[in-house]
Amino acid sequence: MRPFGSGRRRASGARPMKGARVPVPERSADAALGRAMRGLVGPAAETKDGRRRAVSAGQPVPVPTAARRGWDTAAAPRRRGRVRIFAPARAAGLLGMLAAGFLFTLATGPTAFGLSRTEVPTLRWTDPAAVSAQLALPDGINVFGLDTAPLEAALRTLPGIADADVTVALPDAALVVHIDERVPVLAWQVGEQRWLADSTGAIFATVDRETPLPAGVAVVDDRRSSGDATLWIGGRLDAVDLDVATRLGSVTPADLGSAATRLQLLVTDDDGFVVSTSGGWQAVFGFYSPATRSTDMIPGQVRLLKSLLDGREATVRRVILASATDGTYIPRATPRPSTR
Repeated sequence: MRPFGSGRRRASGARPMKGARVPVPERSADAALGRAMRGLVGPAAETKDGRRRAVSAGQPVPVPTAARRGWDTAAAPRRRGRVRIFAPARAAGLLGMLAAGFLFTLATGPTAFGLSRTEVPTLRWTDPAAVSAQLALPDGINVFGLDTAPLEAALRTLPGIADADVTVALPDAALVVHIDERVPVLAWQVGEQRWLADSTGAIFATVDRETPLPAGVAVVDDRRSSGDATLWIGGRLDAVDLDVATRLGSVTPADLGSAATRLQLLVTDDDGFVVSTSGGWQAVFGFYSPATRSTDMIPGQVRLLKSLLDGREATVRRVILASATDGTYIPRATPRPSTR
């Protein structure tokens, strides 16, 4: 028999002796962690008495170089910073809001930007007092937030105003009013009064027959029994009357080859519309209606009148224009020869 511990190697498959100590390899502290996290936990520190203690949280731990290389595939943990309630940017925004509110209150207050004056242009057919009444703005009203659209609409209701534009001039807080008055094209005369109407037939003003009229305004002397029963400021001329009057009112002596200096246009119950010269001839154009006698024949009647006057104007007393092609004239009476 060979004694134990002879130093010879044990045969393959031999069992160890009972009570023998098996050597266990020592494991590192981060052996249980994954490959990417190894090296983050360092070895326990030793105290003076030889005991090991764990490294407290928050203390720096030496990390092996091999472990640092493994961090390429792992994201570094983010640290939460302190939340600043009154950060400089927030404080600046709050101050801006306060300043904006103060400026808005200042601009819309009862004293800031108070109305200093109202500028109204010189008007010919509209009373300035009527314009002021339509604006109806109290003194010192704040014009910063003034809505001018209702003011413009109110001005357009005045008979003599075709259009209006109202603006606010800053910083002097003035209200500037621009007005386009209606342009008269007809003066419808009844007796001693004339009613002014624009190209749409809107009647917007009255003047007496002695008042000078702008150039291009035709005068219609209405001698019908109905008179001015259908005329009022803010009203409109009859559509047929307007059409006939604008057509015949634009005819000049030169259009007829006449030697007269001007033409007169009148309307009567017996003859309808008549064109005449002072102390000379009369041309009866007659009555018109959309159903029986259209105003479209008027240009032809004017041409027919010119042909009837050609070479005989001094001898013609009255012309009847039944249509654009049918007409006749009545010559002046030949003075009787003297018996002397």
